[in-house]
Amino acid sequence: MRTNLRRTARAALTLLTLCLALVAASAAGPTATAQRRRGEARQAARVETRQVGRTDSGLVARAEQYSGDRFNFEATTPGGARVVSVGRPNPAALGAIDRGLGELFAVARRHGYGARLNHSDYTIFIARADRTRDSAGAYSPDIALGAAQYAGSVYDQGGYVYAAGLVLSTQGCAFVIAEHERSWQRIANVARYEGEHIVLYHNDRRLYSKTADHSRGGSHPILQ
Repeated sequence: MRTNLRRTARAALTLLTLCLALVAASAAGPTATAQRRRGEARQAARVETRQVGRTDSGLVARAEQYSGDRFNFEATTPGGARVVSVGRPNPAALGAIDRGLGELFAVARRHGYGARLNHSDYTIFIARADRTRDSAGAYSPDIALGAAQYAGSVYDQGGYVYAAGLVLSTQGCAFVIAEHERSWQRIANVARYEGEHIVLYHNDRRLYSKTADHSRGGSHPILQ
């Protein structure tokens, strides 16, 4: 289950994500309250895919624990990022992931950072969305997660929260996002914002610690 902190889909508003701190607080896995809402799986795009390798079985298991999905496909973006998904990923989604990470790396280099700034460092899981529209009715594929430290906040949906993405491993440079059928720029944004936490973890641990938990405020982009 999962989490998105976009209050509306308007471009003027900031997309927030609940990442590592929420993972740590929810180690027991998704709550029963946040039941998955499934739609029809879209038809696969023509992308070269392969069966998911066993080398990262622990990471795959963690993604499946939080999402409730089975990740059967693996692909590589043109830039070299690894994508593990529930269905064959759309080429537009792969390109959007590359753009988002590329924008992040350029900003990070301007800040003098040098670690984990290659597409090939990253693994992105694409899971089924628990919802495709936000409370305002705008297209917003999100995942649901147990509320944890966000319980009682404006994001609490009755024991769970919706999020655009979730960092699964800072060491492994892995995060999960929801499957999209359009709005590819939104995927680029989510890839950049989830990647910010990972880049900060490896380059600026003080700023990472201040910004990993959005329950105390703060939003993306962190690096500008």
